[in-house]
Amino acid sequence: MTSSDTHNHGGSPVGGGSAGGPDPAPAPAVGTDAGAPDRDAAPQFVLPLVVRIEKTAPPARTDALQTAARAVLTMLSDERATAEDGEWTRAVRDWEDARIRKVVRRARGAEWRRAASLPGITVTGHTAEVRVFPPVPLDGWPKELVKLQVSGTDLDDPEPWGPPGGDTPVLWLNPDVPMSAGKAMAQAGHGAQLAWWQLDEGERAAWRESGFALSVRTAGRERWTRLLAAGLPVVRDAGFTEIAPGSCTVVADHPALRAART
Repeated sequence: MTSSDTHNHGGSPVGGGSAGGPDPAPAPAVGTDAGAPDRDAAPQFVLPLVVRIEKTAPPARTDALQTAARAVLTMLSDERATAEDGEWTRAVRDWEDARIRKVVRRARGAEWRRAASLPGITVTGHTAEVRVFPPVPLDGWPKELVKLQVSGTDLDDPEPWGPPGGDTPVLWLNPDVPMSAGKAMAQAGHGAQLAWWQLDEGERAAWRESGFALSVRTAGRERWTRLLAAGLPVVRDAGFTEIAPGSCTVVADHPALRAART
């Protein structure tokens, strides 16, 4: 499922502003309308994620969403993507200079083994396995990934998930915007990325040391209204697939960001 999104954070109106953390250095934007022609003119890259879905043992939906978000954070923090001479650094920078796109595909059996042979990082959850790869050109996918299915990636939760812990970062989903599992995985990844950009180095280190502990839950309508007004990072979909342009899909509620706004 392809996803490219606009976002909001801080106290600006929904869809406005630019992404950034507490330090003065500006962070890249996730598909905001401001400067969109410049980003659209740049070469376009995509962050591929592949979720393992075996016929006899599919992952739980919520676990797949959480694992996808953790996979994005793992890629963003990996030395191969952050060091000046890192083997993935240039690809990540080129990706962040254009529209931030994520594509979730599914694989099983031999497909998964071929995908796992490519450079990347596999992140596991309770039942989910997601492999994230360094960004690739929009029209330059590796042959091992290009044939994997995108549409129709949907999953269920056999058991309801309990409420998240009070100190756990939560990616809250819009209760009025239904999404396939693949679409929601990409959106959760966007939300995690926006939160990451706004944290300082100490807060990032603490999150990384926790294994990027986080929860994904669907907010109740009253909670969703409060979240939108809280000044937290908001993912706003560009409308290329499944949902209407401008739909707010995820609010990233990290305790450090919440404390900074109270």
